[in-house]
Amino acid sequence: MAAPAETEAAAGPTEADEAAELSRVLGRLLPGLEADSKMGRRRALEALQRVLEEVVPPGADPTAFQGPWARLLLPRLLRLLADPAEGCRALAVHLLDLGLRRAARPCDALPRLLPALAARLARPEPARPPPEPCEELRVALVQLLGLAVRLGGAALAPHLDDAVRALRGALLDPFSAVRRESCECASALARATPEHFHMQSESLIGPLMQTISHQHWKVRVAVIEATGTVIQFGNGKSVDDVLSHFAQRLFDDVPQVRQAVTSVVGGWLLNLRDRYSFFHKLIPLLLSSFNDEIPEIRQLATSLWEKIGLQWQEENEADLKDKLDFALAPPPHYPLQGEHSHVDEQNAEKAVRTAKQEGAPSSWSTAEATGALPKAPESRPGLGCRELVFRNLSKVLPAICRDITDWVVGTRVKSAQLLPVLLLHAEDHTTQHLEIILRTLQLACADEEKAVVSSCMRSAELIGTFVSPEVFLKLILSMLKKAPSSASLLVLSSVIRGCPCDALQPHLKVIATELAQAHVCQASENGLYLEHLLLCVQALVSTCQEGCSIASLQLMEVLVTIMAISGATGLGDKAQETMNALAAVENVPSSQDLYRKHMGPLLERLTASHSDWTVHSVELLQFSVIVTHSGPAVGEALQHVVPTLRACLQPAKDPHMRLKLFSVLSSVLLRPEDTIDSQGQFHGYLEMVLKDILAPNLQWRAGRTAAAIRTAAVSCLWALTSSDILSATQMQEVQEALMPQVLATLEEDDQTTRLISCRVLNTFLKTTGNTMDPDKLIKIYPELLKRLDDVSTEVRLTAASTLLTWLQCVQSTEGRAYYQSSIQYLYRELLVHLDDPERAIQDAVLEVLKEGSILFPDLLVRETEAVIHKHRSATYCEQLLQHMQAASAAQ
Repeated sequence: MAAPAETEAAAGPTEADEAAELSRVLGRLLPGLEADSKMGRRRALEALQRVLEEVVPPGADPTAFQGPWARLLLPRLLRLLADPAEGCRALAVHLLDLGLRRAARPCDALPRLLPALAARLARPEPARPPPEPCEELRVALVQLLGLAVRLGGAALAPHLDDAVRALRGALLDPFSAVRRESCECASALARATPEHFHMQSESLIGPLMQTISHQHWKVRVAVIEATGTVIQFGNGKSVDDVLSHFAQRLFDDVPQVRQAVTSVVGGWLLNLRDRYSFFHKLIPLLLSSFNDEIPEIRQLATSLWEKIGLQWQEENEADLKDKLDFALAPPPHYPLQGEHSHVDEQNAEKAVRTAKQEGAPSSWSTAEATGALPKAPESRPGLGCRELVFRNLSKVLPAICRDITDWVVGTRVKSAQLLPVLLLHAEDHTTQHLEIILRTLQLACADEEKAVVSSCMRSAELIGTFVSPEVFLKLILSMLKKAPSSASLLVLSSVIRGCPCDALQPHLKVIATELAQAHVCQASENGLYLEHLLLCVQALVSTCQEGCSIASLQLMEVLVTIMAISGATGLGDKAQETMNALAAVENVPSSQDLYRKHMGPLLERLTASHSDWTVHSVELLQFSVIVTHSGPAVGEALQHVVPTLRACLQPAKDPHMRLKLFSVLSSVLLRPEDTIDSQGQFHGYLEMVLKDILAPNLQWRAGRTAAAIRTAAVSCLWALTSSDILSATQMQEVQEALMPQVLATLEEDDQTTRLISCRVLNTFLKTTGNTMDPDKLIKIYPELLKRLDDVSTEVRLTAASTLLTWLQCVQSTEGRAYYQSSIQYLYRELLVHLDDPERAIQDAVLEVLKEGSILFPDLLVRETEAVIHKHRSATYCEQLLQHMQAASAAQ
């Protein structure tokens, strides 16, 4: 029993001896610290450093070192922190670091150390620089403060004022490394004094928030993490002061910054003492990361959210007992797993590129950001997650709806992306907030930013999934009735697309009827409006499939209107494709069969107002589409088509409308067997077409517009006469009715009109010339002779061809002597044209003379010989004479 006592007695003097020896060594060196010269103080400090490193190594007894350190060394080193020489100050900081690490009771140094550090780091005024001018020394001072915090622990509580004052200055330091060290030190201080830190934590929030937008991303990350710890162990009320800053960091180009925000907010939702008071403020921040471009951030947010939901569910198990015991299965039409969210790939690439420039690790790859687009949740969110969203939705939703229409693009995009995440959690509870959501979507779907519109479309689809059609249609259709817009139509199409077929089917007729109303489908000629109107029809067809048969007529009316207003654009082609899809779901071969099915009702509705049509009337455009696209079906509705054409093509009607209708009529007359005469009934309306449509419009009237109408009318006549639907008797009827008007059009100023008139005359002569009255026949050739002097070569050649046909008609009639004087005049005029400068005309006229030589050859010989010596090109006259000689010899 005596041995331990002796050992302790032996040890006591040894420790005292060590302390005394160290005091003697230090006593010899300490006077040098008071030297006037900078070099003297520096040498003394360097000697002290050697003593502390050699005489008092790291493994030495700290108890022996405590006395000399606290009594002799610490006070003098603290005074040297304000030394004019930077080297001396640096050595003093280093020696203080060594002393704290080797002292037995480092806490004893805090009352003197912390005020000294605060004096060197804290700024007297915000605008003035810190007392310590050297950046590297300020970093060392903050590191020394951090060491004191770690070693002092709870003993720092009485000195929080000095520590916080030092950190407030360091957090606003111009040097980024000082700010990073300060953030780490602030976190350590919060953890070290949890029972007292809440009294001082709010004073650090201001400097932290001033630093959170620092240009270096590592500083921003450090600030976010430090803020999380400061609030976690401090005053939870500070959450309100940092929320807006954290929300801005979610727009940061560097992924690590966004990841830090996600991690800190998730930690608060899990561990913050007052978290229940801040659920409605923090949940939107965390759920915003569900749509981040980087997969790791999305996975982190999802993992944290699952933990938060489970923790809340366990904490409130009593309230959720019924829902846990009688859990409802997800609806059968729940959104598909793995569905892509709407994420802008270009933004992802930009984010990764920026991260790499800032020194991000190689794991942030473009492939991860753009190749693995964010997916919808792999499974239905847990009950705790759904309940959290549902219970806080009324507080969150107004702010989101406000931000979706913000003037900043990034805010609108983030808010729009967050809304479908909330709706996916809220499920059928969305119904009670439906009005404000739909009103917001209507505004947001008119946004110029595609990412905003696509996210809002996704939100609308979820409304269709979870809300009863009877509820959402009441609101959406009322919006359409009050003020139809492209945004309202886009919302409606998206809601329909998300709605299950069996729920939507009872309301299909109501939707289609509303879309077919003139105030909706004819509300605008804007391409975007028509495109969204088409999306509504496509959504109905794709959702209801065979069920669309009950509203087929109304859907066709909408499609016809789109094709009519859009004109010859790509949108018209899309509408035709939709028409084909509608035909497919109705099990008919083509869209023309759809026209056949609904031709009567379509035309009855349109033609009821034909007396009021103008060229700007949508009904006129619809009528044109139906007639030109219905194919053979138009032949079954002549009782509607022809009377409408007759009424609208009267000379008193709008001339531009008449031009449009003549174009339509020409298009169907060019292929009558497939259109207007598909049923062989056109002959019953021929007289109406001739006398009531063509004849009045072929009459001459002054003006360019009237001339254009005559051109259109004669083109229709050419299409009619060149087709094979007219019998010889009907062609005779056409010729007798319109010959005077056609002859008059040969004098038109428009070249096209003259050319077509010549062709029509040629057709008349070929088909009915043999039976034509001689007096009428003889009136034709003078008009054709005039066309041989036409400015157009094509007209002259056609006129020559028609004269040849005329001569053939004369040959086949009896009583040639009646035509002799006319033929003689014709010979003379044609011989003049043999001198035409154009060879093609000469050849054509020669063929006409050869044909005419059969009638009165002797007369032609005399006329030719009388002028042959006057011709510059006597060769043609010689060829003519040779031809007649050969013909005479043959006879």
